[in-house]
Amino acid sequence: MGDYADIRTGRHCAFVLHAHLVFVTKYRHPVFGDHHLSRMEEIMRDVCADFETELREFNGEANHVHLLVNFPPKVALSKLVNSLKGVSSRRLRQEFPDLVRHYWRANKLWAGSYFAGSVGGAPISVLRQYIEQQNRPV
Repeated sequence: MGDYADIRTGRHCAFVLHAHLVFVTKYRHPVFGDHHLSRMEEIMRDVCADFETELREFNGEANHVHLLVNFPPKVALSKLVNSLKGVSSRRLRQEFPDLVRHYWRANKLWAGSYFAGSVGGAPISVLRQYIEQQNRPV
C-alpha cells in the first residue's frame, strides 16, 4: 500500500483511502466454517464492487471477519458497512439453511457494532507526485 499504483482518481480528486473493517457475529458465537467464509468473501466482493470499492483482503474465523477495503471519498463507510453486513446476512441465510439457528433475535447474524480503522496514509513521495502532476500544463 502507499505505492503509486494504489492512487485512484475520480473526476475531481486523486486518492488512496484504505479501511480495515471487522464484523463480529452476534454474541461472538462460532458460526462460520471455511465454506461459509469462502462464499461470504464472494458476496462481500460483489457488494464492494457496487460501491466502487475494492476488497483488497478478506479473512475470517468462526466468529468474525476482517476486510481491507480501498474506497473512493464519495463512499460513506457506514453505508458500505450496512450493506456488507445486511447483504451477507441475507444471502448466507438463504444459501445455508444450517446457519438459521445462529440468527438471534430479529434474524441478526452480526453484532450491531463494527470496527473501522484507517490504514496507512499517503507517503510524502505520493503527495509530491500528485502536486507535481497538478503543475503540468494540460
